[in-house]
Amino acid sequence: MIRKPAVAGAFYPNNPETLKDTIRNCFLDDRGVGEIPMLNSFDGTDYPINIMVPHAGYQYSGAIASHGYCKVVQNGFPEVFIILSPNHTGLGSEISVFNEGEWITPLGNIEVDEEFADSIISHSDIATADFMAHIREHSIEVQLPFLQYFSNDFKIVPITMGSQSFSASTDLAKAIFDAGNSLNKSYAVIASTDLSHFNNQEKANKVDNFVLEDIDEMNEFKLFEEVVQYNITMCGYGPVITTMYLSKMSNKNNSEILAYGTSGDVTGDFTSVVGYASSIFK
Repeated sequence: MIRKPAVAGAFYPNNPETLKDTIRNCFLDDRGVGEIPMLNSFDGTDYPINIMVPHAGYQYSGAIASHGYCKVVQNGFPEVFIILSPNHTGLGSEISVFNEGEWITPLGNIEVDEEFADSIISHSDIATADFMAHIREHSIEVQLPFLQYFSNDFKIVPITMGSQSFSASTDLAKAIFDAGNSLNKSYAVIASTDLSHFNNQEKANKVDNFVLEDIDEMNEFKLFEEVVQYNITMCGYGPVITTMYLSKMSNKNNSEILAYGTSGDVTGDFTSVVGYASSIFK
């Protein structure tokens, strides 16, 4: 299966050189890390971090995302990136694993790690091989050029979560953990999510702070509870819960919030904003 770009030219430029310039500017932006990191080498199996990054158009959230990707680049690339996203389209299965083929972006083709993908499916009670959920979903696609800017020497396992229940999230975390152990491959998990949607700036900061405190405390159950209790419109809480649960299974028991901002910081319109944050689990 070849997955062609769905949002090139909309969420990010479709011209390769313009895209590279845009990514470079995300890192150098005032809200970004302020530098272009150098890609280090990684030759172990226990990759030291997982990350959470936003997935809006680069002009809105790319600078915030650069903080998470800077940490990945500084640690070097593992063999496989497992990228978890919410399902914005409603298509596909509860947990949709894109388990074979390649993804195309303006910066080249990325191979899916079929062995890892199939192992995750075999270890899960919920995950299935499914392409439909991925065809128009943007929240994995927008992560790929950030990685390709530095190297194309990696594989991916794209997973879209139609169900973000606590049980689905923990099932997926256990399946990834068991698959990783059985294959003895180095991997990192990227949780793709934006935070609250379409509140004014004051309310966005308030409810997003609930989420960020839960992440900082590595309390995935409290995160799930507060998303429900306060009706927090965080689109990818399932990917984040999965990543937190898996991180703790892998002895990554600490987190760090690297950056936070909203779309209002870019547009100047603070009446209806979307929140963005980057964090690492280490």
